[in-house]
Amino acid sequence: MAKNFFQVLSDSFKSPRSEVLDTGGNVIRPSDSEFWANFFGWQSASGQNVSVDKSLRLSAVWACVGLISDTVSTLPLNLYERLPDGGRRVASEHQLQDVLHSSPNYNNTPFEFWQIELAAMLLRGNAYAEIKRTANKVSSINFLLPQSIETQLQEDGSLRYRYSNKNSTRIISENDMFHTKAFTLDGITGISPIQYGANVIGSAMSADAAANSTFKNGLMPTVAFSTDKIIKKEQREEFRTSVREISGAMNAGKSPILEYGLEAKQIGISPEDAQLLESRKFSIEEICRWFRVPPWMIGYTEKNTSWGSGLEQQMIAFVTFNLNPWITRIQQSINKRLLSPEDRSKYYAEFSLDGLLKGDSSARASFYSAMVNNGIYTRDEVRVKENLPKRGGNADVLTIQTAMAPIDALGKSKN
Repeated sequence: MAKNFFQVLSDSFKSPRSEVLDTGGNVIRPSDSEFWANFFGWQSASGQNVSVDKSLRLSAVWACVGLISDTVSTLPLNLYERLPDGGRRVASEHQLQDVLHSSPNYNNTPFEFWQIELAAMLLRGNAYAEIKRTANKVSSINFLLPQSIETQLQEDGSLRYRYSNKNSTRIISENDMFHTKAFTLDGITGISPIQYGANVIGSAMSADAAANSTFKNGLMPTVAFSTDKIIKKEQREEFRTSVREISGAMNAGKSPILEYGLEAKQIGISPEDAQLLESRKFSIEEICRWFRVPPWMIGYTEKNTSWGSGLEQQMIAFVTFNLNPWITRIQQSINKRLLSPEDRSKYYAEFSLDGLLKGDSSARASFYSAMVNNGIYTRDEVRVKENLPKRGGNADVLTIQTAMAPIDALGKSKN
């Protein structure tokens, strides 16, 4: 007979050295803190139990994680070949190029795969995917749930991964695991931002809970009724029922009839005195600081010019100090774990930050103009980036501006 969760919990404490199965058939042990955290969360100073699922219910956490993972996932990712002349080209014939750019695995598009990879790092500190090979070449990378994996350091310094899924537990070698770590203290596994940010997120959860309770009560403070008479139990219940029927925002304007010499007195702290709105605003700022996201990018615009000279500088800071570290982690992980030592000397993976210009036609035009006028891009190369056909001829020739030519050369052309 299948055991429910509480039976599993009881068994684990009765047999601290044994392994038990949860309701999904996964093998767990009392030492699997990640498993227990999925149920109970990490205790915060505010008294809230903070878990990944509960954290995502906060709009600020949802928006920050979605913003970073979605933005990185939209950037073009290609495998490049180093050329003898110092240039590069897209290695379209390499099997890994198809995996990275077109089809990571049977189930996911590239956007979906890199999105869940980023989300796993942002929430749990680690992203795992199993590497499948055909004829010794990478044919797919299949995402694995990070909460189902235990990293084990061997005596020889190598790693192996214990993966529990449904009714089975298996070992995955280091050579077959695509493991990308977030911030790490030991170089083996990344640390969970949600676990270490439990106090920040827990405070936001408490503020949300207080706000919801206030709205549920019709924005009314807690009121106590006092009397100098002794009221029978039946009379108390009758009075409480009467008060409940007229309480709440939907019953605004209705008033109770105070009998038995009752007097109403407000107790507790009002939302204004508790600075409820200020606390919620501060929680948004704290969560944004935790994920290094400018608040205006998730819809909080009260302080939209607090960095540099304004929004433009904040956008540059976001790309430099937030997106670039995540992109670098993924690129280096691909180069180390998906390319053979021989291939690493010839190929490398890279995201193109040019994709961030797609939504800004003015900035894109200025960028192309500067690149063409300084002899870095040809006009045909720009047309290709804009999904336009090549024109050939002089459109494929590098040109530069000659505004600073000698005055006696004006009007002359060189053959």
